[in-house]
Amino acid sequence: MTEELIREVLRYTDVAILAYFVALNSSYLVLIVMAGLEFGKHLRRVPFAGADDMFRSPLTLPVSVIVPAYNEGAGIVAAVTAMTSLRYPRYEVVVVDDGSSDDTFELLREQFDLVEVPRVVPAEIPYQSQVLSVHVARANPETLTVVRKTNGGKADALNVGINLARHPLICMVDADSVLDPDALLSVAKPFGDDPLRVVACGGVVRIANGCKVVGGRVVDVRMPKQWLVRIQVVEYLRAFLMGRTGWSRLGGLVVISGAFGVFRRDLVVQVGGMDPATIGEDAELVVRLHRHLRERKQDYRVIFVAEPVSWSEAPSSRKVLRRQRRRWHRGIAEILGKHRRMILNPRYGRIGLVALPYYVVFELLAPFIELGALVLLPLGRWAGAVDTAFLWRFILVAYGYGLLVSLISLFIEEVSFHRYPRWGDLVRGVAAAVIENFGYRQMLAVWQVAGAFGALHGRKAEWGTMHREGFDTAESREPVSVGVDR
Repeated sequence: MTEELIREVLRYTDVAILAYFVALNSSYLVLIVMAGLEFGKHLRRVPFAGADDMFRSPLTLPVSVIVPAYNEGAGIVAAVTAMTSLRYPRYEVVVVDDGSSDDTFELLREQFDLVEVPRVVPAEIPYQSQVLSVHVARANPETLTVVRKTNGGKADALNVGINLARHPLICMVDADSVLDPDALLSVAKPFGDDPLRVVACGGVVRIANGCKVVGGRVVDVRMPKQWLVRIQVVEYLRAFLMGRTGWSRLGGLVVISGAFGVFRRDLVVQVGGMDPATIGEDAELVVRLHRHLRERKQDYRVIFVAEPVSWSEAPSSRKVLRRQRRRWHRGIAEILGKHRRMILNPRYGRIGLVALPYYVVFELLAPFIELGALVLLPLGRWAGAVDTAFLWRFILVAYGYGLLVSLISLFIEEVSFHRYPRWGDLVRGVAAAVIENFGYRQMLAVWQVAGAFGALHGRKAEWGTMHREGFDTAESREPVSVGVDR
């Protein structure tokens, strides 16, 4: 009797897991279809988008680009060179050196001829660390500001940058990012098109590993050489480009990457800036903005644009990737825990009823279900609760269906943007989508579960150090005059 009960429990559990993976991959497919429709609409609008008019218009809102940096010496010069050469009528770049122990500041001082100035940092948003000095580029002090401070974490560095920002829009960019020349025009344009409602706009983040960077510009896009990074390219396409574009079209975008996003400064100050107690400070800010505006019954929009993009260096070792993914999943767990009152609460509209429940079921719990399936399915087969035919159906749904979703993402990206012009790179992308299912997914699930438990036990989270290899660049080390020729 007991053995039969165990067999029945295993049978129903395995069926439930199968249904979960059907729902998970189907939800991805729906988001990708929504993204494809949005890309088609976007490409039809491009010839009439008016980027040149926006560049020439005196009414275009100025932007403060805030760059938190911690031990970013390998790529900081290429990144800041790109940011100080953007095609935008009026903007400033504020680099916040968060107590780096490497040569980050020295490289910036040499390359941009920095000089120290007696500038007081306002305290509109509280910050925990001590500001040591403020520096500007000698050639054009209005364009580049570099702040040195004691280490306080990424959120604290961003808060210092927000306090120093002089413009109504703030753009948060990672220090290892290289922006396309028109990137700022693209993410700022929605604020000009709908100034009363747009409060935040996210941009695309793509992987720069393997690409060639000259003069702060990505001039040759290639698939990375390492398979670990190639798999991440497929991930970024599926989850970041397709997933977030789909959520934007559905009006349920709750994540804007800290690597590239623009916000209204007044609202960020109003809600208290970045939360130093949350490791996923970028997404937490977006959820907090949703909560703040919904509670005040204001009409607003949080949107996502598909191009141009920010190019960022992805982890090239398992050690660094493990640290990153544990941090990301811990961030999801902390955000959902902090804002649990919003989940399934009609007061928060589609954010509370659709977006946040989706993140609970299909983001937070996904690695637990994945690992559970790896244990329960073989156990069910051994106990006779499921047959070989069911096992094959599960493999086709969990892995075959997931592979199909990845291949559709690659196809839509190729048709829409054609970022990888070489056939060899596309073949490697397809191969990476296949290889992802054999070890990589399971490895990520283990790390993500560890991250979720880290949030549950309340262990202190840290920004941490990500080893950078730097960009493939032909840049010289001669001082750069910033803001003179755009």
